[in-house]
Amino acid sequence: MRSIQHFIHGKPFAGSSGQFADVFNPATGEVQARVALAGAAELQAAVDSAKSAQGDWAATNPQRRARVMAKFVALLNANLRELAELMSREHGKTVGDSIGDLQRGLEVAEFATGVAHLLKGEFTEGAGPGIDMYCLRQPVGIGAGITPFNFPGMIPMWMFAPAIACGNAFILKPSERDPSVPVRLAELMLEAGLPPGILNVVHGGKDAVDAILAHPDIAAVSFVGSTPIASYVYAQGAAGGKRVQCFGGAKNHAIIMPDADMEVTVDAMIGAGYGSAGERCMAISVAVPVGEETANRLVAALKPRVENLKVGPYTAENIDFGPLVTKAARDKITGLVDGGVAQGASLVVDGRGLAMQGYENGFYMGACLFDHVKPSMDIYKTEIFGPVLSVVRAKNFEEALSLASDHEYGNGTAIFTRDGDAARDFASRVQVGMVGINVPIPTPLAYYSFGGWKRSMFGDLNQHGTDSIRFWTRTKTVTARWPSGIKAGAEFSIPVISR
Repeated sequence: MRSIQHFIHGKPFAGSSGQFADVFNPATGEVQARVALAGAAELQAAVDSAKSAQGDWAATNPQRRARVMAKFVALLNANLRELAELMSREHGKTVGDSIGDLQRGLEVAEFATGVAHLLKGEFTEGAGPGIDMYCLRQPVGIGAGITPFNFPGMIPMWMFAPAIACGNAFILKPSERDPSVPVRLAELMLEAGLPPGILNVVHGGKDAVDAILAHPDIAAVSFVGSTPIASYVYAQGAAGGKRVQCFGGAKNHAIIMPDADMEVTVDAMIGAGYGSAGERCMAISVAVPVGEETANRLVAALKPRVENLKVGPYTAENIDFGPLVTKAARDKITGLVDGGVAQGASLVVDGRGLAMQGYENGFYMGACLFDHVKPSMDIYKTEIFGPVLSVVRAKNFEEALSLASDHEYGNGTAIFTRDGDAARDFASRVQVGMVGINVPIPTPLAYYSFGGWKRSMFGDLNQHGTDSIRFWTRTKTVTARWPSGIKAGAEFSIPVISR
């Protein structure tokens, strides 16, 4: 059986905690590897490695750091298929979906190759008599990233690519459910020319997270996961004086107006609702048709499409989505579907109890479609994170807008319409961080920032885009006056240099 170790100072690191976790193949339910889990000692080894390397890396000019990132992008492209298959074996998603995961991360690494331009400061000549003023962007030092199972390639790159390009060392704590791709990414960074110690990978659960949050030498922490844990990480990290950004849960609504192109809309709901078995923070999990006639047309069109979705192992051809990541995840989602039925929602398509010949122990669940869901129901309030789409009927546009705006999560939303006025009004007024107009999953490109509102995001700065450069650097402002501009005599009042 494979053994997955930590990756510290450019090489595998066994650690001494004596704790391990099983890594499953979701398609078969079999244990395929064991991953070493970190405690305080393993984290300290990673911090020591990072401290030994970070100073020289920060002193390396930005253009040279960018060249390492460019080489990494080339290596990632060259190894894309291998990485995707490795990801699919541990996560369960299709290989095509895994390739997409990696490509979205690769785009942020490409963005980071422009770091020399992104780190340029500001300068004012003659801010006062003989005085110049300028600001610098300098690395925070050592950063850490705590990433989820659902995007084991993309989200680590969203974090470490800009952090490292800015001159920081980085400690990555990926999900212990699918840890192999993050380690492989660190190996490729080393091959690209990154000095040992600048990117370290430690595996673990809560003990490792708490060690990161408590360590005084880690200056900044980025987290993606569930809202309760995001809230905990933010509170603990901020209390320890760290810069923290935490991204939590979601309940993304798609508003379907009466004039929407129904064929296009249904295609969007199928892909955004059931792709990757719904294990995406940007998945559409609530469809909100406006008006009964719109709702009837939508459900009638969705039902046969959902019934015909193909589920199977990642090795099968022409499947739409694979298994869930663990048996516990499948059981939780099944329980939420049971609860939706008990609370009075209409289960139009029932995907519970899916069994596949030859894969009876896999973590499979078929697609589920609910109609007549009410905002008081648990399946509406809870982030299900599975292949479940709920239809909540709205009487009018204002009610639909309120549904998306009033939910505790504010990650993503979309509207489907041919009416530019309605789309513009929706985008302006909806209380959600990312908005799509006839785009079901409005995940911004790498040069814009990614982040939700309300209980979907804790902190002030988003991921990737220019926000990532601000997060992983500190601003230093310098006020300079040279001898020719200095007047004799002490000044006892507060300096007013602009006069």
